[in-house]
Amino acid sequence: MLSRFAITLALGLLALPAVAQDRVFQLTPYVWGSGVGGTVRPVAGGPSLSFSEGLRDVLEDLDSAFFVSGLFRQGRFVMLGDYSTSRSSRDGTVPNLGLPVTGRLEQSSFTLAAGYRALASERATVDYLIGLRHWDIEGRARTPVPGLAADLSVDFTDPILVARTNIRLSERWSVIGYVDLGGFGVGSDLTSQLMATVNWQARDRLFLSAGYRHLYVDYDKDGAGFDGSFSGPILGLSLQF
Repeated sequence: MLSRFAITLALGLLALPAVAQDRVFQLTPYVWGSGVGGTVRPVAGGPSLSFSEGLRDVLEDLDSAFFVSGLFRQGRFVMLGDYSTSRSSRDGTVPNLGLPVTGRLEQSSFTLAAGYRALASERATVDYLIGLRHWDIEGRARTPVPGLAADLSVDFTDPILVARTNIRLSERWSVIGYVDLGGFGVGSDLTSQLMATVNWQARDRLFLSAGYRHLYVDYDKDGAGFDGSFSGPILGLSLQF
């Protein structure tokens, strides 16, 4: 249900500068070469699995992934969204014990925010928004020692504050900067995201973008939880309707 809802409503972090119109919709499927760092703690005092992988390692461990984003704007009203999901598995060791552990991590996040275009000029735009980011995280740690195997399955929603700027460099080139901050103990203790892209208008309704994205979350409840960062290059293809 959440996946269908997210894909239907995903309305954009990578959206490129639109031509002057009253209403704009852009949809952006993209590829994110994300490295992973963090720790899954299924239960307090139980085994944990630490991840610290570059892009090459992630591609070896990656089981599946899907990413899409978009933008809707009418006048000065702006709505942004993003849906991403991935599943990875790997082997590791239990910290301080050296026991072998097999782990699996599945995560999906859906971000939706709406707000106001505070600055709109021919050379730059600035948007301020408020929204929500929903997480579904499942982690599994298995060891050969009975009683040390554990699973983590949580879902929670964080409030977020968003700022986004778009600077036009020329008729076809632009740069976009995006930042959000949230959590505040409502769902997670902290979640944040930074992204910057360079964008090229290939045709009237076709845009290409390349840049870097960093997404972080720190969730803890009664000693069990997940803290992790997802960082890496990003490539997107935006279609304008």
